[in-house]
Amino acid sequence: MYLIGLTGGIAAGKSTIAKLWRELGGIEIDADQLAREVVEAGSEGANQILEKFGESFFSEDGTLDRKKLGAIVFSDQRARLELEAIVHPLVRRRALEILANLSEEALVVYNVPLLVEAKVDLPFDVIVTVEAPEDERVQRLINNRGMTVAEAKARIDNQAKPIDRAQIADHILNSNQSIELLLNEARALWAKFQKDAALK
Repeated sequence: MYLIGLTGGIAAGKSTIAKLWRELGGIEIDADQLAREVVEAGSEGANQILEKFGESFFSEDGTLDRKKLGAIVFSDQRARLELEAIVHPLVRRRALEILANLSEEALVVYNVPLLVEAKVDLPFDVIVTVEAPEDERVQRLINNRGMTVAEAKARIDNQAKPIDRAQIADHILNSNQSIELLLNEARALWAKFQKDAALK
């Protein structure tokens, strides 16, 4: 198995790269999707959050109100750290379960926005970060996700800095360019990974 860690700040372009690499034959594991899975109604994660934060963050059917909880954790560092202490270990455990059931021939893309913040220590063969200037990311969050400027900046400020991601990355993709150029760079990188995987 060849394991690629794909990271980058919010609205930097990770999803675009992950989609391309899936189309080229990669198997994607989406950490954000796992984070939703491990807090589903009745789950261990949901029960821990209920105990820590209270029932006001849950609907009558036991579903976590992610938006309401997000409003708290992105403005209160202590609350964010408490939530991460619950969710990150559960996500890691679930990711390892998935990896254990994949083919040894697989090229796997672990799409994990908080790779630095969560100190993700999976056995990566290579780490790629996708980056874009902060003002561009803010504009994308406003246009594509309906956030206010303040909400967008709060999300960005709660993530690692680009320099922190760059320090742990083997490759950096710059999404502040035409989509054609970005995808061409990503295709070339994928071809390299295929060669490296064959030699592993």
